[in-house]
Amino acid sequence: MQRRYRVVDAFSAAPLMGNPVAVVLEADGLTDQQMAAIARWTNLSETTFVLPITNAKADYRVRIFTPGSELPFAGHPTLGTCHAVLEAGLAGARDGKIVQECGVGLIEISVSEGDAGRHLALNLPPAHLTALKDEDTRELEAILGHPVLRTVPPAIINVGAVWAVAEVDTIDGLLSLTPDFARSITFERRLGLTGLSIFAVDPATGGIETRSFAPSCGVNEDPVCGSGNGSIAAFRACGGQLAGSSWSYTARQGRKVGREGVIALSADDNGIIRVGGACVTTVSGMLDF
Repeated sequence: MQRRYRVVDAFSAAPLMGNPVAVVLEADGLTDQQMAAIARWTNLSETTFVLPITNAKADYRVRIFTPGSELPFAGHPTLGTCHAVLEAGLAGARDGKIVQECGVGLIEISVSEGDAGRHLALNLPPAHLTALKDEDTRELEAILGHPVLRTVPPAIINVGAVWAVAEVDTIDGLLSLTPDFARSITFERRLGLTGLSIFAVDPATGGIETRSFAPSCGVNEDPVCGSGNGSIAAFRACGGQLAGSSWSYTARQGRKVGREGVIALSADDNGIIRVGGACVTTVSGMLDF
């Protein structure tokens, strides 16, 4: 059977940058095993499958697979899939919004069109924070081969995807990290993590630079991670690094893998964190499967 297929670069307006997600449109009829096999075949950090809705409030439903597991939610696949769904005409925004159904429930996505192209921003699912134990923080440092700051103690942030979040002292220190991936896999599986999202603040801009590692999911380094950066935003807000309930900043990620992208992070007066950016389609075709 032929199914429409896209590869969308999320968090970039330029092709071949940002984070690619493979999107299988009209995926009804595929088994769990077939979806997992396709995700292994694409070998991208995530592959998504667009399916009929089960909740009448949704515009489309998606399942999200890494090469090694299924995720209830992830950031760049959410925005990339939304972009592909809009482009393919499978659903349309109403009053500038579209609603995705996924493993964590309903995700509202804002859609704006302008001279610079389409900008998408998702409402991050509620974040649940758990402080990392001292012995686990020491293990995290051993995995990274670099100390982490304890001004805001490292924490596990659950937004559907589950990230251990920590800050390091400088961007140069962040970019120098060479994690022990085998040791990280054991750490991630023991704590039920998707992976590690590590950041450093850029004193010149007030933004941050991020790196995300998820070897237990088959992704040693994710180029530009929406859920990881959303988790960092929740971590920073709860730790008092972001003033007030309403704030915004920019995160950059992907330099170490040659796929730099930009993520816009913000919160409104209700404390809802938004994760946004541009998307561009780089591959359009048919999947014969």
